[in-house]
Amino acid sequence: MKTVRFGIIGCGLMGREFASAAARWCHLAAMDVRPEIVAVCDANPMFSGWFSERFASVRQVTQDYRELLANPEVDAVYIAVPHNLHEEFICAAIAAGKHVMAEKPFGIDLAAGRQIMACLKKHPGVFVRCSSESPFFPAVQRIGKMLENGAFGQIIEANTGFLHSSDFDPEKPINWKRIVEFNGEYGVMGDLGLHACHAGFRAGWVPDNVRALLSNIVRERPDGKGGRVPCLTWDNATLLCETTNPAGGERFPWTIKTQRIAPGQKNNWYIEILGTRASVRWSSVHVDILEVMTCQGGDQVWGQIQTGHETAFKTVTGNIFQFGFTDSILQMWAAFLHELHHGKPAQRFAGCATPEEALLSHRLFTAALESQKECRVATVLVPYEPVSVINNTLFANIQQGISNKKGAVSQKP
Repeated sequence: MKTVRFGIIGCGLMGREFASAAARWCHLAAMDVRPEIVAVCDANPMFSGWFSERFASVRQVTQDYRELLANPEVDAVYIAVPHNLHEEFICAAIAAGKHVMAEKPFGIDLAAGRQIMACLKKHPGVFVRCSSESPFFPAVQRIGKMLENGAFGQIIEANTGFLHSSDFDPEKPINWKRIVEFNGEYGVMGDLGLHACHAGFRAGWVPDNVRALLSNIVRERPDGKGGRVPCLTWDNATLLCETTNPAGGERFPWTIKTQRIAPGQKNNWYIEILGTRASVRWSSVHVDILEVMTCQGGDQVWGQIQTGHETAFKTVTGNIFQFGFTDSILQMWAAFLHELHHGKPAQRFAGCATPEEALLSHRLFTAALESQKECRVATVLVPYEPVSVINNTLFANIQQGISNKKGAVSQKP
């Protein structure tokens, strides 16, 4: 089995999730490649200490990411740092010849996303992907196969989103995700948006335009020191987009919601696709239940499928058992290592988010900011910007979608 030696830059929650996934790699039943964590970097020694205490494989602990990138024992890095550091850290890792998995939004804004793409073009031998777990839930894998097989007929409407309540308490102290200088002007869109878009982007849905409604609900928060400070980031976002189904050429509305303050929610991914031949509904609140509607004798009949543990990458867990968030993390990392090792995804919907998809999300969120500011529909410009031949399917769909669009007006760069 091939071993890929990893460094982790940013030892917070998601860094620990990756480490936990690496520790249970034996749970995957048929992998021919595995990760080994050999180096960690964080400005806070307490965070990096968690790794060195638990993983004997960690041989380098540093507060300087440059030292980690200079380590010849490191083959690949996972970068999980605040958004304002993405461009600097990701570009430095690419230039150092390290393969990269990085957190969304892959740069604090569109300009940063473009710089990352430009750097990647100069180093085409480096494999780079963006973190997004949502497509790896078994129900979403089924939906992906339905999309590939044209099971929906003409798509009438799609609704996707990521809703949670992490900021529901107005007295929760502010952190970096609520500060524009660190999180960016996208607010909740930068933090959660790619999760809500990933499956649609992989299906080739490229938004033509967007009408955005953005909400700043809690305008100040405790600073953790006895005072209060402004909270200027967008808490909730609703994006009404118009897009094209590359399979049939029909245009349809796609509504994307991301919310940090979602009454009644804990942490809910959802997908709904309505079509002329079939429709589906899924929510991670009831993670194993996929609702499918078909027409039977003229009647529209909703039925339920319990998906269980039907994963893209086989595990030792039996198919009848439930699937959870940590399982989606393990599946995402299996997808990253598989594609790095084999040069292509195991399946179309079993691949990590590409830099091109991350850049598409930047264009969508930038247009959403313009829409909110000017109270109008904003056009989303999508140029053909490949950095590799690995994701040609997406770009074939994008190009077909562009050719089907009529009268589109480009958004100013």
